Amino acid sequence: MADKNITSIADMVKELKAVSDPKRGPAWFRGHADSSWKLQPNYDRLQKPAKETELLSRFRQNANLLLNHAPALPNDFGWMFLMQHYGVPTRLLDWSESPLVALYFAIEDRNPKNEKKDAALWILYPLELNRHSTVEDVYIPSFEDEWLANYSVIQYSKGKDSGILPIGAMATRNNPRIQAQLGVFTISHRKKTPIEDIETGKHCVKLNIPQAAKQRLREELRILGVTRFQIFPELASIGESLKEEFK
Repeated sequence: MADKNITSIADMVKELKAVSDPKRGPAWFRGHADSSWKLQPNYDRLQKPAKETELLSRFRQNANLLLNHAPALPNDFGWMFLMQHYGVPTRLLDWSESPLVALYFAIEDRNPKNEKKDAALWILYPLELNRHSTVEDVYIPSFEDEWLANYSVIQYSKGKDSGILPIGAMATRNNPRIQAQLGVFTISHRKKTPIEDIETGKHCVKLNIPQAAKQRLREELRILGVTRFQIFPELASIGESLKEEFK
């Protein structure tokens, strides 16, 4: 099926209604500023990545002094989320339960390199994705789930289980940003197949956003109150918003 174009919020709602089906379970959303980008986490895109254990050790070495409490999730997942939050490449890929949040990320990237490119809004059905990995009991695990230990930093470092596919999972929303963004995640393993290329790819849908439609969509998001401060509820966002408003 050919990718559909969306040029307005009304278009987006129309296309979401067209693919909505309660039998498929929940839908997750992700925005890409460049429609050609694959559904791969930053770590998998690196040509010569450092060992994940080394990245974790270096990050932990310098971060411990700055933290009031060490991350609580088992299997180093807590540290992995912290690394993701601060821009260190990880095997995590961010998704949102809100299509408006994903749309914001698709069109608000003002990098000149991306501004002139078409963007994309991706829809993922995590239960259908997980069916490729959890055949007997299809569900969406949490990162506290012992079953996900297969995806831990230690297991990954052993270089085994090369056939394990990406899986959708839920994390505790323990900071304002992930709560505001209604964040959920997929995590990859050693098999670096982009999510859209797994099996038939029917577990995801891509909606293209023509470059010419970006400004209209930005204006519609602002009308709906979807702003930087809503997505990033931090002091820096207030400053950025005021600079934009009064420039």
